[in-house]
Amino acid sequence: MAADLYGDIEPAPKATWRGYLPGLAVAAAGTLSAGFIADHYHAPLTLMALLIGLALNFLSADARLGAGLALASRELLRWGIVLIGVRVTFTQIAALGPVALLCIVVTVALTIGAGVLAARRLGYSDAFGVLAGGAVAICGASAALALAATLGERRINQGQLTLVLVGISAMSAMALLLYPSIAHLLMLSDVKAGYMLGASIHDVAQTLGAGYAYSTAAGENAAIVKLTRVALLAPVLAVVAFFFKQDGPAKATGGVPWFVIGFFALAGVNSLITIPPLVTKSAETLATAMLAMAVTATAIRSPMRQLMEGGPKPLYVIATATLAALLLAMAAAIVVIG
Repeated sequence: MAADLYGDIEPAPKATWRGYLPGLAVAAAGTLSAGFIADHYHAPLTLMALLIGLALNFLSADARLGAGLALASRELLRWGIVLIGVRVTFTQIAALGPVALLCIVVTVALTIGAGVLAARRLGYSDAFGVLAGGAVAICGASAALALAATLGERRINQGQLTLVLVGISAMSAMALLLYPSIAHLLMLSDVKAGYMLGASIHDVAQTLGAGYAYSTAAGENAAIVKLTRVALLAPVLAVVAFFFKQDGPAKATGGVPWFVIGFFALAGVNSLITIPPLVTKSAETLATAMLAMAVTATAIRSPMRQLMEGGPKPLYVIATATLAALLLAMAAAIVVIG
């Protein structure tokens, strides 16, 4: 499904190692092409991977590629995020400070509120506003699925969930393209730009792509800010469950995704001991390759027909929440973040 960058929307297909090879080979070939273009034309690697993946979207109809593409779009992204922890220390996390953390919490809350207000204005339920706003505010598709499970099928049907997932994919791709340019126009420092990008972009892969397209330091800061938003998923689900009585047993556990724990665990190791530069450089290169390959596979697997046929009104709710997140992140970056 679109924007399935965490692999929570459907179980990964089971296959032998031979069954994974065709899809992995296609994703790898697309990623290598993206790398060639990015190197020669100084373009963002993640954006090139996304565009090439969309150009190869017709291959999603080939069932032989399904298992490998699913593996690439899920597991490679997760492990790539874990490996980024080798670039981060707890000193950097502490450097965000309580003010930045408070700004992130306020941004998440107000973005969800903007989604609810837009949904009411357009004739949708508060539950749909929470779904769309929460997906924008926290972590894209993963948050959308968890929120839909918490809200229950009586309030959120599969069609609404699918439209939100497609919309999140489109808006996140747009953010990857536009937000670094906005940060450059505002002449933000690496710290400010990293905060703005990490606090406003929907999905992790696009956040990292935009951050590292700006600068290495901005990418590292964006990763910390973004994963802090992801960690807020659990308390947000608890609040939603309090205000919306569930129709049945909850499917969402409300736990922090394991790759977030892995990210902070590796950052902890990096904070306590000195990792050899060769190991650090190898981990960085592997993380970059995994993330780019995951984006390529995700773009190939996106349901373009649903994106074209879905209708625009639900996208207005997502766009409103997206604009709110961007403006709040920009304001905090300019006025508050040091």
